[in-house]
Amino acid sequence: MTMNKNFKATAVKIFIAFTALTVLTANTSIVNAATKTIVCYKGTVAKKVTAASPKCPTGYSTKKPVVKVTPKPAATTATKPAAAGATAFNGTYKGKISMLWSASDVQATSVTGAGTGTILGLDTLSGSGSSAPSSQCDSINGSGTLSGGGNTLKVTFDTSSKACGAEGAAPTVVSITGTAVINGGTGKYAGATGTLKVTGSFAVNSTEAGTKESTALTLTLVGNISTK
Repeated sequence: MTMNKNFKATAVKIFIAFTALTVLTANTSIVNAATKTIVCYKGTVAKKVTAASPKCPTGYSTKKPVVKVTPKPAATTATKPAAAGATAFNGTYKGKISMLWSASDVQATSVTGAGTGTILGLDTLSGSGSSAPSSQCDSINGSGTLSGGGNTLKVTFDTSSKACGAEGAAPTVVSITGTAVINGGTGKYAGATGTLKVTGSFAVNSTEAGTKESTALTLTLVGNISTK
């Protein structure tokens, strides 16, 4: 009788231990299963699903979609027009200046010359001018054309240009200094711009009113010509 009681007690203990172990194992499996997470995709949308046996919602898949990258068109750079070219000019023109004196001024009725140097084919000078000298050094007005090879270049003295006599009265040598402004032309110099430094000289034998004379003239022009 005592043996039966002990056997029963032992069997109960074994059953309780087995049951507890089973519950513990089940709980552990549930906990471990609850931590399983999958990622489901639908187009560009991604959704995480956590469950004991996680499954993607309808329309979702665990396969990550491949994103197609559309290449951007290459940027285009506008081609800027080339800047107008500047060409160096350095020429000396030798020729004649014809003058007509009056009581108040002097007119350069004709200026001519033939050029040498870096003259870009513009080997002929022609022009005219005037001045109203009241002192040994006074401003001059003048314009001219350089021509050659079917092209012309027009120039005009600016307000800084002047003529100065070596002596206070004739006969004397007159020196010219100043700037010639380029204001267009024809042929390949149509629309040309730039400035040329001017130096030169000529002789004056008489300044009496009514006197006409023609003397040797030398003009040197140095600068840059910009063409379109």
